[in-house]
Amino acid sequence: MYEVLKNMELAPKIRLFEVYAPEMAEKAKPGQFVIVIIDEKGERIPLTLAGYDAENGTITFVFNEVGKTTKQLGILREGDSIWNITGPLGNPSEIRNFGRVLCVAGGVMIAPMLLQVKALREAGNTIVTAIGARIEELLFFEEEVKALSHEFYVATDDGSKSYKGLDFLRQILAKKKFDRCVSMGPVVMMKNVSEITKPFGIPTVVTLTPIMVDGMGMCGVCRVTVGGKMMFGCVDGPEFDGHQVDFDGLIKRQRMFLPEERLSALLWELQGGCECGRKQA
Repeated sequence: MYEVLKNMELAPKIRLFEVYAPEMAEKAKPGQFVIVIIDEKGERIPLTLAGYDAENGTITFVFNEVGKTTKQLGILREGDSIWNITGPLGNPSEIRNFGRVLCVAGGVMIAPMLLQVKALREAGNTIVTAIGARIEELLFFEEEVKALSHEFYVATDDGSKSYKGLDFLRQILAKKKFDRCVSMGPVVMMKNVSEITKPFGIPTVVTLTPIMVDGMGMCGVCRVTVGGKMMFGCVDGPEFDGHQVDFDGLIKRQRMFLPEERLSALLWELQGGCECGRKQA
């Protein structure tokens, strides 16, 4: 059992959890993830680490309350416990002095990008960061990311704050030489970023979050095609060469169970899941 020490709303339906997990906190590194299981009959959900503190024995992750399991997770309160957490899983990010690094993050993945930006800056890199969301209300950690970046930009899909979309990145890349790009966020966003950086010849690393079950390479559910070869998101990744990823295939796989996911969440809500959970918490 893993105690929830903090449950904080960062934006509408986006929550940050800090959990007591000392063994994981000692071993965790940027880029890795954990598998969370709420209770004995719970679904396994992968969540990218957004922080860890070996001294206090805590790990941090951020999630979006969109499906049945994440909504169940969201109603836990500080002092409640999560049945099981497995991790840290996946390969750590490559952190070294590359030179000038472009970091692009969207949605809930702004949180783990903050961890990445901090590590890359400490390694001596010049950091140019762009964060984005669908609408202004879903942005968070703006000041925190800005404080760790040498240059900082904000974009929204609807143009409600700063730039509309990511096309402005082309102008930035045309003016200065970049040695690396790191992107975390929705698959469509990472595909867009990879297409933008490719003509400039900038090595681009993306964090893939395909459908996953065990997270240790045994089930094969998280397979992705990279450079024409089948790879597993959990043990071969989660970071891959963005210019080699078959994003269209990944998008199709991620949408395979959307009807079932929506039905599961709807049935849970109709059965009073949210209300019961809050009363028990």
